[in-house]
Amino acid sequence: EPAIRRMAGLGRVSCAAERDAYDEVNAAVDVAVIGGGCSGLSSAIAAAQAGAQVILICSAPELGGALGWANPGVIETLVTKLHELGVRVLTRTTAFGLYDDNFVCAREFVQPRGVPAEGPRERLWKIRARLVILATGAFERPVVFPNNDRPGVMLPGAADKYALAYGVACGRRAVIVANGDYAYAIARSLAARGVEIEAIVDRRAESQIDARARSGVPALRVLSDSIIRFVHGARQIENCTVGPADLSRKPIVRMDCDLILSAGGFSPAVHLHSQAGGKLEWLDQSSMFVPLNSSAGMASVGACAGVFDREAAMEHAPAMAGAIVRGEPLPNTPARGIGSSLANTHVGKLRAKQYVDLQNDVTAKDIGMAVRENYRSVEHVKRYTTTGMGTDQGKTSNVNALLIMGEHLGRLPAEVGTTKFRPPFTSISMGVIAGRRNGALFRPLKRLSAQAWHARHGARCEEYGGWWRPAAYPRAGESIEAAAQREARTTRDCVGLFDGSPLGKIEVYGPDAGRFLDLMYVGTLSSLAVGRCRYGVLLSENGVVTDDGVVARLGQNSFWVTTSSAGAERTAAAFDEWLQCEYPHMKVLVTSVTSSWDNVTIAGPQAWRVLAEAGAARELAPTSLAHMAIVDAVIDGVPARILRASFSGELGYEINVPAGSAAALFDRLAAIVSAIGGAPYGIEALQIMRVEKGYIHIGTDTDGTTLPGDLGLARGIENKQANFVGRRSLLRPSSRDPNRLQLVGLIPCDRKTLLPIGAQIAKRPPPAAGEGHITSSVHSVALGYPVSLAMLAGGANRRGEFVRAFHLGAPFTATVVDSRFFDAAGARLHG
Repeated sequence: EPAIRRMAGLGRVSCAAERDAYDEVNAAVDVAVIGGGCSGLSSAIAAAQAGAQVILICSAPELGGALGWANPGVIETLVTKLHELGVRVLTRTTAFGLYDDNFVCAREFVQPRGVPAEGPRERLWKIRARLVILATGAFERPVVFPNNDRPGVMLPGAADKYALAYGVACGRRAVIVANGDYAYAIARSLAARGVEIEAIVDRRAESQIDARARSGVPALRVLSDSIIRFVHGARQIENCTVGPADLSRKPIVRMDCDLILSAGGFSPAVHLHSQAGGKLEWLDQSSMFVPLNSSAGMASVGACAGVFDREAAMEHAPAMAGAIVRGEPLPNTPARGIGSSLANTHVGKLRAKQYVDLQNDVTAKDIGMAVRENYRSVEHVKRYTTTGMGTDQGKTSNVNALLIMGEHLGRLPAEVGTTKFRPPFTSISMGVIAGRRNGALFRPLKRLSAQAWHARHGARCEEYGGWWRPAAYPRAGESIEAAAQREARTTRDCVGLFDGSPLGKIEVYGPDAGRFLDLMYVGTLSSLAVGRCRYGVLLSENGVVTDDGVVARLGQNSFWVTTSSAGAERTAAAFDEWLQCEYPHMKVLVTSVTSSWDNVTIAGPQAWRVLAEAGAARELAPTSLAHMAIVDAVIDGVPARILRASFSGELGYEINVPAGSAAALFDRLAAIVSAIGGAPYGIEALQIMRVEKGYIHIGTDTDGTTLPGDLGLARGIENKQANFVGRRSLLRPSSRDPNRLQLVGLIPCDRKTLLPIGAQIAKRPPPAAGEGHITSSVHSVALGYPVSLAMLAGGANRRGEFVRAFHLGAPFTATVVDSRFFDAAGARLHG
């Protein structure tokens, strides 16, 4: 493979950061016209005259298509009319996808590559159109003949454009190999500009060639029913051998030429029509697929509809546009106007390679081999041979491939069918898809309303669950780790202030709210008394723990659900999904109110003292407001919803106040906290305290296989009467395996070494089979030595065992203990 890669000449992707900027624009219009040729221009003008707001999308730098360089006078008239009518024109813009409800995606080249760019390099247009008119034109199709990959073999339209638009002759003496009338028009055009036409090698019999096509070039040499049998010359064409298509017949002629034009007919650009669900039909006379029908609000005009006669197209396109805007029946598509053309056949007995896909080097022989290998679907043949899988997505090769496939299978082209047309129609950069969503905008961080307050008090912030939150409040010369140790010790000994605003908050209301929460959570919540709270665990359908939090009952039909910071959106989405899909009969309203409330948490032995000095009523004292209770109150004149709960293991008050009120409350409470020796604490200190208590953190101590029983949270499940999400999955034999990974505590044997997070627990060093892994590890300020949480196979029955853990080749030993390292009875929670 490396040798093949080197020969293929593939380059290396740069590792440097993308310097170019990209943009994205949304637009809504009445009519989107895709294509800037004469049919597209005529359609846009007619739609605008009918009173529609129109946008015209053209992939070329200038409008007009082939007429722009073949007959610019006609185009200038149309363009002038276009601008007078106020049609919005996008040039250098390619519509690469047409999605449901006429949603068009297009890529605009704002500035060319290689030029220093101020502003966006490319722009993604997302256009929502009431009506879409497709005027995307057609692709020239080459002829399949031996050695057709030689330099100097070209499509005739390219040579004609070089001659007309730029005054460049692609060769002095040309041979045109053809199977349709189009070749004769090209011969006339090039001959008029000084290119010598040696001959037209027409695959059709003399009787199939339209005499009108040959008019205008009486001296033209035409070899009918003939093919090119061989092309001579490696680096450039020197001559070619021509003979009858019947290999047993003669004469065989060698023709001097330096240019071969391969005129195999046309393939209308039906990609957008097909992406929108439109069907195709095969025209035998012209050997091409054309649109058969269109989805609502869409029409095809011009060459992409098979209308190649210019006059007919200029009449049909505006008639079609006017009718679709006014809601009238669409007119019939006129005669196609391309003349007769043979299906592009090849001669299988010739030994030289006949290329079908010039980009992926797929030959006619490869197509035949795929059929012999018993591939019967055009989709399978495409993938087996890689035909049409290059960056051009088979624009010139796919029709030839299916024609050859049909010859081998004895099927008509319509029976073979086409491969699926999928967006994007052309290759587009990843940058234009990303648009402005990079750097800080790739995943915008959510910020606390009291962010400025934290900054003034020295907070060092990091990302946690999509929020920019204080990790710690380090003092001069203090590291984050040292600051977290100090803050945790201060909270344990005195009191700390914490910003818990990112905690998810969901209001669940309605007569069926309690019964609905019973279905969502492992525990029974409908039996909660008003003003009381209960810890809840949320599962997926597979029984896997996805989130946890505290559920409080505010009233008979009203519940307040808190979630983890990272789980707020997915929990609300899960509630909505189950209500809409499985329980639509339930009378329940779910509203996410996370952004409506700030949360200021006071934790520590002196938490009540702080509240009392702030003027709180005696009803909030620990002797009155029990742990896991909720009450509405007023703190310093601010209405608040106060929850007695704790993730630190200390006496705690979670004070929820209206959004934007946290900074003022922090100012008021911080003065009191500081006066009695307390301090604010960040996420890192909270992590230390929660690990000391053995509290789990979803996503850190759990993964996509963790069940509630693995965490010791399965108590009461057997006795719960109501069903709940994931219950059936908990009955599987694998869910009841006693050797599942289960949560345990670990204490290092030397009581000094901090066990690395992620270290693998095993009896022998890797690659021996593992028994689990360490999920959380901290140096406990309460105990004075490191402690860790781990998931260990059969851990519930292995307390007291010694285990070994390995990390980057280094071994560690530890003792398995209860995960509740500190205050297992929970006395400190109650103050």
